[in-house]
Amino acid sequence: MPSYERLRELLDPDTTVLLTVECQQGVVGADSALPELARAARDSGVLDNIARLVSAAHGSGVQVIHAIAERRPDGRGASRNARLFRAAERLPVQQLAGTAAVRVVAPIEVAEEDLVLRRLHGLSPIQGTEADALLRNLGCRTLVVTGVSANVAIPNAVFDAVNRGYDVVVPSDAVAGVPCDYTPAMVRHTLALVATVATTDEVLAGFERARRPRVTSA
Repeated sequence: MPSYERLRELLDPDTTVLLTVECQQGVVGADSALPELARAARDSGVLDNIARLVSAAHGSGVQVIHAIAERRPDGRGASRNARLFRAAERLPVQQLAGTAAVRVVAPIEVAEEDLVLRRLHGLSPIQGTEADALLRNLGCRTLVVTGVSANVAIPNAVFDAVNRGYDVVVPSDAVAGVPCDYTPAMVRHTLALVATVATTDEVLAGFERARRPRVTSA
């Protein structure tokens, strides 16, 4: 468990960005292409926790970026060099640009000041996208990573961010994968080696503490 002081230091609103990964209707919504993953995200409270973090970020002045995976109807530019990509092409729900499948799912709110980052290829919301340039232009030092899946996109995002010099915070109850017992094991034995792992409540408290002025002795 990270100390409150450490989280307050990491979660300075001026230098923190909250990233939601593939929290879209076609992935974790009612009509998901991946119903097992959608159930894991919903039934575990992960979607509600992400919504709480996004709401708190909006209230704290923390920038929010929503990373969306989508594809063109003709498939141009899409990756096909892994089993996962080829399987996705056969799913009954396609993450087609401009459709409901690639809209951010409720109860997560998208504010006017949020950035929505869309990608047509790859496994990571950071590698090969505009993310790194946007984060640097925003003055980001700490990236809070939430969303799905703990199997693929979340570890990719964490490693890519760490490799680019960012501090990363992972709220362990705001990420989901399948099977359900895989996620806590992956977070504990892999992500905890490179990121600060906390709970949603601890990150929310960190946001609140970061907003308060520090009291110094005379």
